[in-house]
Amino acid sequence: MNEAYITGIGQSEVGVRLERHPLLLTVDAVKEALADAGLSISQIDGVSTYPGRASAMLGFSPVGADDLIDALGIKATWYAGGGEITSQLGAVVAAAAAVKAGLARHVICYRTVYEAAAFTKPDEYPMPKRDRVDSYSQWFAPFGAMSAANWTAQYAMRHVKKYGLTREQLAQISLTDRANAALNPKALVREPLTLDEYMSARMISSPLCLFDCDRYTDASTVIIVSAGEALDEIKCTPVRLAAMAGSVHRHSWDQAEWMASYATGPDLWKQTDYQPKDVDTVQFYDGFSFLALTWLEALGFCEIGEGGKFIEGGKRIALDGELPLNTFGGQIGAGRLHGFGFAHEAVVQLRGLGGARQIKGDPKVAIATSGGGPLATALLLARD
Repeated sequence: MNEAYITGIGQSEVGVRLERHPLLLTVDAVKEALADAGLSISQIDGVSTYPGRASAMLGFSPVGADDLIDALGIKATWYAGGGEITSQLGAVVAAAAAVKAGLARHVICYRTVYEAAAFTKPDEYPMPKRDRVDSYSQWFAPFGAMSAANWTAQYAMRHVKKYGLTREQLAQISLTDRANAALNPKALVREPLTLDEYMSARMISSPLCLFDCDRYTDASTVIIVSAGEALDEIKCTPVRLAAMAGSVHRHSWDQAEWMASYATGPDLWKQTDYQPKDVDTVQFYDGFSFLALTWLEALGFCEIGEGGKFIEGGKRIALDGELPLNTFGGQIGAGRLHGFGFAHEAVVQLRGLGGARQIKGDPKVAIATSGGGPLATALLLARD
């Protein structure tokens, strides 16, 4: 009874430069999740989001927990919203902890992004000023390295130099994402990608090219986390949060030796009797393709430094492979849903609702992750 379950999932329209207000996109996703779970808004008593309303970067996070509570009249006994957690899916971990502690029964967790539309509405969604640097930006801004692509590329280049990672190997993450996105009706990019197109693409920050990067998207994704003792109130197939782990060794990219995924992976297995061989599908954060490769290594699907060889040729991680990866297209293909899309897809696959992209057999165990650099969260999901 003292377990936490994902009972409802929902997602708004996914697009670029959407006119619909981000709060309304969030409400759209909430309604879908409520219908999926068979719950009413009056049964919701918790809200959890990442990173809360970001006033300085409204396109990045325009809808805070307060906004949603007020808009829907939620009677919350527990809620949270903030960026100082292990990463995006840390909001789901917080909700699971809350329902296990008896602080809430049904918690709406969500991530709403409006970055593409924000660029077209600078008066409503002003961009941060770049006339001064502070905090950790002092280490990056003077060198023009303001993009996480620059920071991620340094870790990727170490794999190139130390472990022999090739661009042809790394390409398999992007090629797999795009192949799966072609089967997802909601995906932002539904045209397959060829290796030749990848290899000839514009470089962004070596060894990462244009197709190694996700793209700004407007959307909202909702996950409802419920207490085990409240499952008699839902009407869907619940998916248990069998294990959760996260790591923040330093809340900065500056001089961290290893990405936080490498500490999070082993910690996840300490929370469960499941092992890597039991996992039917993985939904790994791919804001940049290399991040997904680090999760493969960190979670023990291959040795550290062997990620390139593991994905070489793409067969292992293909939809019909031994470890299907990012079956909805990931962020590179389906759009930058900023972490929550991976948990959403894991539930879709475990319920057998993937349609054309549904993996074969009877999947019962999945892993969803979020984060890169100094932040990382991993969820092990099981359909009991």
